[in-house]
Amino acid sequence: MTQPDTPWWKGAVIYQVYPRSFQDSDGDGDGVGDLKGIIARLPYIASLGVDGIWLSPVFASPMADYGYDIADYRAIDPLFGTLTHFDALVAAAHALGLKLIVDQVYSHTSDKHAWFAESRADRTNPKADWYVWADARPDGSPPNNWQAVFGGSSWTWDGRRQQYYLHNFLAEQPDLNFHTPAVQNAVLDVARFWLDRGVDGFRLDVANCFAHDPALTDNPPSHRTDAVKPHDMQLHIHDREQPEALAFAARLRALVDEQPGRMTVAELFSHRSLEVTAAFTGGPYGYHTAYNFLFLGERFGAAFLREGVETLMRLAPEAWPSWAFSNHDVIRVATRWGAGRPQPQFAKLLFALLTALRGTAFVYQGEELGLPQAEVPFERLRDPNGVAFWPADKGRDGCRTPMPWIAQATHGGFSESEPWLPLDPAHRPLAVDLQAGDPQSMLAFVRRWLAWRRGEPAMRTGDIAFLDGPAEVLAFFRGGERLCLFNLGETDARFTLPVGDWRVAFDLSGRLSDGDVELAPASGLILASA
Repeated sequence: MTQPDTPWWKGAVIYQVYPRSFQDSDGDGDGVGDLKGIIARLPYIASLGVDGIWLSPVFASPMADYGYDIADYRAIDPLFGTLTHFDALVAAAHALGLKLIVDQVYSHTSDKHAWFAESRADRTNPKADWYVWADARPDGSPPNNWQAVFGGSSWTWDGRRQQYYLHNFLAEQPDLNFHTPAVQNAVLDVARFWLDRGVDGFRLDVANCFAHDPALTDNPPSHRTDAVKPHDMQLHIHDREQPEALAFAARLRALVDEQPGRMTVAELFSHRSLEVTAAFTGGPYGYHTAYNFLFLGERFGAAFLREGVETLMRLAPEAWPSWAFSNHDVIRVATRWGAGRPQPQFAKLLFALLTALRGTAFVYQGEELGLPQAEVPFERLRDPNGVAFWPADKGRDGCRTPMPWIAQATHGGFSESEPWLPLDPAHRPLAVDLQAGDPQSMLAFVRRWLAWRRGEPAMRTGDIAFLDGPAEVLAFFRGGERLCLFNLGETDARFTLPVGDWRVAFDLSGRLSDGDVELAPASGLILASA
């Protein structure tokens, strides 16, 4: 059962807003969403029954990586509005009972940030060691073999300093040097600035990348046979996940804990997802919670999901996990796991499953509509990752296209101007206005499910215990009070219930019959003792 002093974020459902693609309302003709648009749509978000919002970056940026390259941590980019608009968003969200978590990108800045301009000027200025600089090898090549996520070496030569600088992502995103105490202090000042403006927490971008091996040891090969990028041909054990990143987590945790009700959720980008999640959240000095990419890839199935949850419980039994099936970086789950499955029934089942697992659930905008991955033609691609690796990897634009609000409106009601990414015609029939009027729609289901879940303490904060059953049926108790059954396979399944009297607590299209549950593909049941 939920205790009166349980933090709000434990068991919460948090809705991710990708501002560029949510709602364009400022009439400036740029086809980019903005803070005024988000404010206008807050009643819709609240109507879903979620507990809070994760706001992707809206800070000043040259947009080389669409906001994840920040040029001023304390300024709102004019594309999105002003600090006054941001303050209005905080107040409006709170008035509707919604918490607001903002993205913080501390691993790196934009190369247009004033800190980097000073750091690169020479080797003796006050910020000379605020970024990761290294001399070339005798032959002029980079200091080691580290490979960047978006292609090529993680090192770029700078003619001013006559040194290489480190960047895990684009060359326009130089890495901050967390081995320098002044860097950590400056970043903590940034966090304090936003806490003072009333935000309820931070989502920490690539939090395990905050520190590197000072010896610049080469990474070993991954021996992956399916690697599309050089980055995936290495095991990234020296360019991330260093002890200094954990030490900084403790400092940030202490700062956030000074103000009751605030929280941190780390994004952990690692080939060792569960081990790293345990390390960064397994004690009172780590992040409050974290999500990883374990369930954001292609692998799927009841056994895989159970193994992931149980492994994390074993590695860090005291940690509170977070889970996501979709976000702004991966193929939408309705396509990634749902291709060939009955829609929208399978999308409904996945949404219920995500929010039935023990943990905090992060839901990506459009997931409540069952949106599939959009098709974006090559000539309209904006994601540097997609442009570089197309067609083997089409990048992230397909999950970032505009929200379809009104099926028959210009650009789906997202904007009066041509959007920065095109609206996929396949998304129009799934628009909010059509689904809102259909009691059988995905949107109507999400509202019913989350309204029911809100009144079920066991489903929010109860423990989880898995049961054996048919291979593709995921079965578990929440809080010892609710038995959750999900048929993730493609054939009918029958689950034999534990001895006792059972009643249906929430119907996911399964059938209770004489001590058994009959589950068609993409169906389930939530049961309670009668």
